[in-house]
This record gives sequence, structure tokens and C-alpha cells, in this order.
Amino acid sequence: MRFGIVLFTSDRGISPAAAARAAEDNGFTSFYVPEHTHIPVKREAAHPQTGDASLPDDRYMRTLDPWVSLAMAAAVTERIELATAVALPVEHDPITLAKTIASLDHLSGGRVTLGAGFGWNTDELADHGIPGKKRRTALREYLEAMRALWREDEASYDGDFVNFGPSWAWPKPVDRTVPVLIGAAGTERTCAWIAAHADGWITTPGESDISASLATLKKAWADAGREGAPRVVALDFKPDADRLAAWAAEGVTDVLYGLPDKPEPEVRAYLERLAGKLRDMNSITREVS
Repeated sequence: MRFGIVLFTSDRGISPAAAARAAEDNGFTSFYVPEHTHIPVKREAAHPQTGDASLPDDRYMRTLDPWVSLAMAAAVTERIELATAVALPVEHDPITLAKTIASLDHLSGGRVTLGAGFGWNTDELADHGIPGKKRRTALREYLEAMRALWREDEASYDGDFVNFGPSWAWPKPVDRTVPVLIGAAGTERTCAWIAAHADGWITTPGESDISASLATLKKAWADAGREGAPRVVALDFKPDADRLAAWAAEGVTDVLYGLPDKPEPEVRAYLERLAGKLRDMNSITREVS
């Protein structure tokens, strides 16, 4: 089991570069950031945690661009995985987004993972021309098109949301692809979608008892004829030895802990305490050293 950090980036507090460097210094294996291009003031979409139009955190309206943030992090780190939890690919042009991600992966030595979401904020999606009821179809097409650009020397794609003729696009990612994780509630529908189109699952903040979802995902993975096992990234709030042991036994591969957007000295102190707690659980936390 690996341990990582997620920073809900904003224009306040610690920078992504400083946070990623501090996480790497303390032995964490991954660094994740989120994405919202904007938040429409008037919305019909309810937030999954509040159940209405209110937001649980004002950083939703202050979020930094994830790829700029990860590029800054890449420049000051050497090993840590650079990932999103979660990005919203359908809010971008897929050709230019494929270029951005491939460039970051190339320049960082193959350290990028794309954690993607369908998008709870359908009003935000609508401003980008994506109908809420078609968001899963749009994401599937975006991923297929970007993978074609990453893998093929001469790529093309013909879909409802993405269309381009035979094209050249370099650089390619180091492995000619980038791992894709889906951050969404672990429903049967989501698990089937992951098994068909992605490489793993990121839990949502409200999910703590994930045993049933893990079983559903494993069955969907097998039914889809996928080899090996899906990567499973669980969001956690406070280390608990029993919970971590149970998650490890059930197939959780990574656990993420959130950072406060406070000044760097306070964040570094927090990371040192967190890493110390995880080291004390040494039968589970061999990746933190």
C-alpha cells in the first residue's frame, strides 16, 4: 500500500511546488491536485456533500489550474507521482489537453497519472458545451481520442464530441499512454465504466465503508476480461491501523491524505507528523520511510 497527498489548491497558503517537495521529502509516493475551471454563481447542480447549491469549501472557486500546478511540482521533485483528483477533461479541447499531459509526462520522466471525474457540477460542464446527461459519453470519447494521440504515430478520431482527421502529435508520454483513474461514487454503473475504460478508481470524500464497492469493482473487472487488478485510491482523513489493514486486504493500493492550504512551515510540520504516524504502522506502511 502506498501513501500520497492531495492538496486542494488555491491562491492562498502553500504553493503546489512547495507542497509536492515537502511530500517527497517525507517519503510520500504521490501528489494529487483537483480541478474546477470556474463555478457558476447560479447553479441547479447540488454538491454531493451538501445536497444543495452551497459549497463545503470556498476553494472550489479559487482552484489553481492542475496542469500548471503539477508542472511547477515536477520542476522541484524527482520521484513523486504527479496526479489529479480529479481533473475534468471534458472542460478542455481534447487535442490540446492530450498535448499538455503528454508534455508533462515526457518532461517529468513518466510520472503523470490522470485522475478524471464525470463532473458533479453540470452547470460548469454546460458552460463548456457538455450536456450533463452526456458527460460519461463525452469523457469516454475524450479518453479514447487522447489515447489515440498518445499511442499512434498518425492518429484520428470520429465521435459525437471529438473529431479530427489523421494527425501527428508529439511528444508522446513515456509509456505511450498515461494511467487513468476515475473519481466517482463506487456504484455498480461506475465500476462497470471503470472496468471498460479506465485503470482504477478514486473514492469520493463521503465514502468510508468501501467494501461493497470494491467487491463490485473486482467483479466488473473480471467480467470485462481485464488482467491483474484495478488500482484503488482511497481518500482518508486520519490514519487508523485497523481501517488501513482492512483496506489493504481488500485491494486498496493507495491512500491519500489532504493538506491544509496554510503557510509552508505549518504544512511541513503536518506532513512530518503524518509520516511519523504512518511509519509507526510499519506492518502496513512500508512505502513511507
